[in-house]
Amino acid sequence: MGTNRLDARDFLVSRRAKVTPQQAGLTHYGANRRVPGLRREEVALLAGISVDYYTRLEKGNLAGVSDTVLEGVARALRLDEAERAHLLDLVRASSAAPPQSPRRPPPQVRVSVRLILDGMTDTPAFVRNGRLDMLATNSLGRALYSPVFESPGEIPNLARFRFLDPRASAFYPDWEGSAETTVALLRTEAGRNPCDRSLTDLIGELSMRSDDFRVRWAAHNVRLHRTGLKRFCHPAVGTLELMFEAMELSADEGLTLTAFTAEPDSPSWDALRLLASWSVSVASQDRAPAPGEAGLTPMRIRTD
Repeated sequence: MGTNRLDARDFLVSRRAKVTPQQAGLTHYGANRRVPGLRREEVALLAGISVDYYTRLEKGNLAGVSDTVLEGVARALRLDEAERAHLLDLVRASSAAPPQSPRRPPPQVRVSVRLILDGMTDTPAFVRNGRLDMLATNSLGRALYSPVFESPGEIPNLARFRFLDPRASAFYPDWEGSAETTVALLRTEAGRNPCDRSLTDLIGELSMRSDDFRVRWAAHNVRLHRTGLKRFCHPAVGTLELMFEAMELSADEGLTLTAFTAEPDSPSWDALRLLASWSVSVASQDRAPAPGEAGLTPMRIRTD
């Protein structure tokens, strides 16, 4: 069975296991159940298709499936927006099997986008691809993610830092949640671009070197990452709670611009201003000063 069919099979099985009969509105489901979620026949009933047809889908045979059937399955499995989109990506991958593409260099960030980044002097911002390579960063974004830029690798990569660099657990106070999000984003991208060799190489590397990654990858969770709150523990300025917006660049397929801000007059706002002065020191000295240099000491954040 090909990789695409295995991914489709495992995704549907994992989603079926997450839905209880009670959640599905089934009242007569019996007490002696050998599966944690719905049975195949229950999904078929809820989706309005035959058990044989759903069984075929769950074996990864998604080629040619109609939108009506997909919508029925998505509704039966209570898929959210990200999961529905991922199911559609798996269908597209099953309908065509192009040869795996060779490694391609990361796409170039256009000059206009770099100028926009540089103009955001009070806002940490960066551009990434679906592989979570940080392709362009303004000075404040580089200061915020300074531990990532100090991590080994030609191009800073958020996934590699999160799972392979021991400093990540201190940098991300909510490491567990951050790790779940990272893997879900990579799983989403793998469904969207299953023949991206650089992506499969990264997934293979992380699977080989990190048990934490491998366990999460097997869960087949996916998600969209558009807005929210991130917490950092920066080595120079301490804790920051920053709101973020992640915006896809419509003229550059696969690239996303992420920008951060803090609540005005909050401790994180103060820390962000201190970080801005630190980034000026970085730019002028062409190196990241350690905490205590350039007049900076680790900041004690207000809690009132």
